[in-house]
Amino acid sequence: MSETTQFEPKIVAYVCNWCTYLGADLAGTTRLEYPSNLRIVRLPCTGRIDFNLIIKGFEVGADAILVSGCHPGDCHYTSGNYHARRRWILFRELLDLLGFDLDRIHFAWISAAEGKKFAQIVTEVTEKTRKMGPYTELYAAGPTRALLPEAAHTDSPLKVFSGQDELRAEARKLLTEGAVKVVIGNGTRGPVLVTRPEDADKLVWNNHCTANLAMYLKRKEVKALGRPALVVKACDERALVVLEKESQFDRKDIHVIGMACEGMNVPKCAVCVLRTPRFADQVIGQVENSVPVSASTPNKLDTLMQLSRSERMAYWVQEFDRCTRCYACRQVCPLCYCERCLVDKNRPIVIDPAPSIKGNFAWQITRAFHLAGRCIGCGACANACPEGIDLSLLNMQLAKAAKEHFDGYQAGIDVSAELLIGSFAKQDKEEFIK
Repeated sequence: MSETTQFEPKIVAYVCNWCTYLGADLAGTTRLEYPSNLRIVRLPCTGRIDFNLIIKGFEVGADAILVSGCHPGDCHYTSGNYHARRRWILFRELLDLLGFDLDRIHFAWISAAEGKKFAQIVTEVTEKTRKMGPYTELYAAGPTRALLPEAAHTDSPLKVFSGQDELRAEARKLLTEGAVKVVIGNGTRGPVLVTRPEDADKLVWNNHCTANLAMYLKRKEVKALGRPALVVKACDERALVVLEKESQFDRKDIHVIGMACEGMNVPKCAVCVLRTPRFADQVIGQVENSVPVSASTPNKLDTLMQLSRSERMAYWVQEFDRCTRCYACRQVCPLCYCERCLVDKNRPIVIDPAPSIKGNFAWQITRAFHLAGRCIGCGACANACPEGIDLSLLNMQLAKAAKEHFDGYQAGIDVSAELLIGSFAKQDKEEFIK
């Protein structure tokens, strides 16, 4: 290929104003030579580099992305780069699942005094991208190998668990004494709000009580009823731990009725290690917590990750193409509680509101990453999707990454553990950062 026809990559760089940008300036003032393929976007701190900017860079035609800021410990804002590093660790895992080419996303620490390193990094990234060629695989459809389906869930015959009568009696007592104003539990046709003692018999406890009722704590209509009592399974209780840590309610303002669970015959029960609530005000029943035999069996996520990068991208293009942006996944999530979601904002428009493939990718990436280190794996998002898109795979990948990279972290398990996003540790691994 002649010099006149040689491919010249477009590279977008998101850089820290206080270090890398000054490093680039130093490279220029000292007359260091490096390729002119870079287009710099300056931000106050790497902590302000939103993950959607990386996606947008590719969408507008970039062949590679460079993200760079101060070295750990040298942040102008003390710890912005530490927080950014933790997010990058998780975000790379999400992009890998979605089929993005991680070889085109580069991270580097470059200080204001490292003009030479800036020139070197730009040269290396440009040469590597030039060899790879233009990025044409973004949102590319194509044939996909069928994934191994999970065991089909069929409604099993109704089985009333022990503890139903005790639950009704306790609800009746709490309402009669005025200790609570409403009991949020399960009824014969789904969730039910009981406000009168005589209606306590509407509460049921059986193998069809699969809903995570913690989602109702965020509803204004429920809050207006007064102090609630919430019926939870051990797995649902994890959501309460996260919500309390995020200051979404004061624990003394709710009464928690824990129900020992024998399993609901849904996919999440196959890997559940919690059967008896640990932090409830009272627990009805007793089932031993134990690791299920099926917890180590291959699942759909493992099968998906065995596909090639292009096949993973094609799979998600096929899945997200069906998304109608009904936002049912957001509405049923117990941890999506913003009064106004980012996707609803139109000044400026951050995410395309139309159900286009770009908008759908941006929305699902945003939804999943906002749950990084927070998702408790209830599977409500996938169950609510009218198009049958297995959105829980995105959350599972992030939960798996959190567990692998951050000392076995699991959201809502350890009540004393700091939230994963919003905290940092100086020893967080960063092998992928130059």
